[in-house]
Amino acid sequence: MTMETGIGQPVALKRRLSLPLLVLYGTGITIGAGIYVLIGTVAGHAGVYAPWSFLLAAIVMAFTVASYIALSSRFPVSAGEAAYVKAAFRSQPLSVATGLLTIVIGVVSSSAVALGSAGYIQQFVDLPRGLIVVVLVLALSTVAAWGILESVLLAGIFTLVEVGGLVAIIVAAVYADVPMLTALANPPPLELVPLSGIALGGLFAFFAFIGFEDLANVVEEAKVPQRDIPRAMVLTLLISTTLYVLVAAVAVSVVSAERLSLSPAPLSLVFRALAGVSPATISAIAIFATLNTILAQMTMAARVLYGMAREGDLPQRFASVNPRTGTPLVATAAIAGCIIPLALLVPFAWLAESTSLATLAVFALVNLALLRLRLRGEGPGTPRLTGPVWAPAVGLATCLAMIATALLR
Repeated sequence: MTMETGIGQPVALKRRLSLPLLVLYGTGITIGAGIYVLIGTVAGHAGVYAPWSFLLAAIVMAFTVASYIALSSRFPVSAGEAAYVKAAFRSQPLSVATGLLTIVIGVVSSSAVALGSAGYIQQFVDLPRGLIVVVLVLALSTVAAWGILESVLLAGIFTLVEVGGLVAIIVAAVYADVPMLTALANPPPLELVPLSGIALGGLFAFFAFIGFEDLANVVEEAKVPQRDIPRAMVLTLLISTTLYVLVAAVAVSVVSAERLSLSPAPLSLVFRALAGVSPATISAIAIFATLNTILAQMTMAARVLYGMAREGDLPQRFASVNPRTGTPLVATAAIAGCIIPLALLVPFAWLAESTSLATLAVFALVNLALLRLRLRGEGPGTPRLTGPVWAPAVGLATCLAMIATALLR
């Protein structure tokens, strides 16, 4: 249960999030985790076919989005992935393992993006990267503890800034008559080297789409969860895919893939090549983008920790909700305390790839859970799961294929 108030009533999370805020939340965390940090890494593997890596990752993600929509509507609770697995397999150990893996994803991805954010901030201040990381995480954990509406409103402002930066790149490319459509119009040759590069680039690009699933873990704070969470997930995927593919096409059209892969702030190079101005502008926007992702991932991980504790799977202290802020303070502090040492001690590339693999594993379990529930049939009095049976099967297969691509390379 949640923390008790003085009159013996449990303190619940507050339902304060409307559809626009949910879309801003999902889009902000997705974009911040991706294009600003990973475009160089994706281009380093896929070369001029980097847009195809992002498109591949989006296709893989689409089937999993469909599974999350079906399951989050039926099980609108925090720690959603753990709840889905428990309902499908009736196994508490597997459910706990899934929930813990989801928490690990939030912590590791926050650590990775914190490192990326610190790299951009170092272009403005001459401070050690480790110090910047510590200050960032402590400041953002304070915001996350303040309140869900305040956190999402701040994230919404960050989202508008970061999306504006990407739109500015696309508009500048149009005015500069950059042949970005060439990168999209010419499909890659059916040869091993470019296809394997696209597949490996897709693994890293997949990290850029992590974010929509966080919406399933703020479902208890949505005003109309069964209606707005599915809509927010679909809109997040569509917006992110469009921006990613277009910006990737611009990037590989104006800067070599090698230069992009070697730069700690790759989009700054793109902006300078297009507009001929200081890269400080796009670097400042990138800071907003990465801060947005850290804040949202911390919030998600804290909600999963809270949800699992409330169900009795973790110590009850993590299920306490502060009656004034309406947030799980102990869970939020615990997540922040895990992010800092990871960011300080573990290289960025390992963090990014580990996040992708762990997320693929969770997504595979979610797809498998939906498939099992569909094949097992519905019990009396339970909401009906709609959609074709083959959709979660394809989602499961694509997730497993991407895992195999990473492990066998």
